[in-house]
Parts: sequence; C-alpha cells; structure tokens
Amino acid sequence: MAGREQNLWAPWRIGYLEGLADDTADQPEDRTCFLCEAVRDGLSESQLSDRLVLVSDQRGVLMLNRYPYINGHLLAAPRRHVGDLADLTPTQRADLMELAVLGQQALRQVMNPQGFNIGMNLGRCAGAGVPGHAHLHVVPRWHGDVNFMRVVGEVRVIPQALATSYSALKKAVERIAPAGS
Repeated sequence: MAGREQNLWAPWRIGYLEGLADDTADQPEDRTCFLCEAVRDGLSESQLSDRLVLVSDQRGVLMLNRYPYINGHLLAAPRRHVGDLADLTPTQRADLMELAVLGQQALRQVMNPQGFNIGMNLGRCAGAGVPGHAHLHVVPRWHGDVNFMRVVGEVRVIPQALATSYSALKKAVERIAPAGS
C-alpha cells in the first residue's frame, strides 16, 4: 500500500486536543483543570463517576484516563495544582505514590496485567497533556498488547468501555482501601 494514505477517524480525540493549552504554563484562566475538578470537595457520587474518579481524598485523586493508551490506563494526581514534583512536599509525593500503588493493586485484581508502566511526563515537551498539574500514569500491560494495529495503522485498540472498566475498578478500590481507611 505504499503511496496510499489510509485514515482511521477518531473524532472522540478532538475534545482532548482542543483542551490542550498552547504554552507550558498552568491552564488559562478560562479553562478548568480536570484534575483539580476531580479533587474538588463536595462532588456527588454521580459527579465523581462522570469524571471517572475512583478515589478523591486528602492524598489526591486516582481516576481512569478518559483518553487511554490502553484499557485500564489510570491517572494519579496530587490535590495541589503544581507542575513539578519538586513543588510538592515529601508527604504529598508519598501520597501520590500511595495512590499509584492503589491503582496498580486494583488493576491487578480486575484486569490481571502481566506488567505495568508507571511514570510521569513533566512539561509539554516531555508529553504532558496537563503540564500545570503533575500526575502519574499507571498503565497495565500484557504480552502482545502492542499488536499489529499500532504498528500498521498507528491506532490503539481499547477492548472495554470506560464505564465498564470504571465500575470494576471502583469495586476493587473499595475492597482494597475502604472509604476512610
């Protein structure tokens, strides 16, 4: 197929692309950081569910990525809107890691991955979609999950609906760390 361009349309991605700030500063004043919104006090269970939030407490937030690299892709973020780990206190950095571990445990129970990628993209040039609010990615991995679709079509196959993943992971998180523990 050399010379013939093939397109695979993913119109759901435009919401993410339009939401990116053009600079490396915090979100513009007229834009709300979705991570800050997820840790806002007083959200109802329905609002948390709509935002795909698994945990929102004094440590920060653990949530499903609405634009995942692979099924079960989670985000863990501190409560504070800061763009660099150095701007967090040692306690806040430890809390962030605890949320990532909780996410890893829930993913292990629900999806039985064979490995994980856990990491951060700090700054826009490093790939941060939200450069003003540091966050960890917790990504489950399986042998063969980077299949021909990524190589040939440069697309990802997400085999499960976000709502289904959310429901299963929410139950696992509640089993692992009941509210208030």
